[in-house]
Amino acid sequence: MQTKLEESKTCCCVDVGAIIDGEELVASADELYANQESAQARLEDLSAKARRAESDPCVIEHSFETQEDGVRLRASFTFCNQAESLIFQLGMNR
Repeated sequence: MQTKLEESKTCCCVDVGAIIDGEELVASADELYANQESAQARLEDLSAKARRAESDPCVIEHSFETQEDGVRLRASFTFCNQAESLIFQLGMNR
């Protein structure tokens, strides 16, 4: 028995220039953790991922804010180009 495949009449294409315009160099994280140690561990993990994505040094800025419900990590990662920022963002949750 042969199965006939039909060509899709819709296009799921996007112009790359609509996604990567070269302007988005900064990736950010704003996350809440139970304690300082967990927040610090996450910062170290994100920093290592940024270092793997960078070609030129990524500028990493961060702060920890103690709140009633835990410790908030705020971090920004400024890359030299948008492709690196995108690669980093795609790997943030792995």
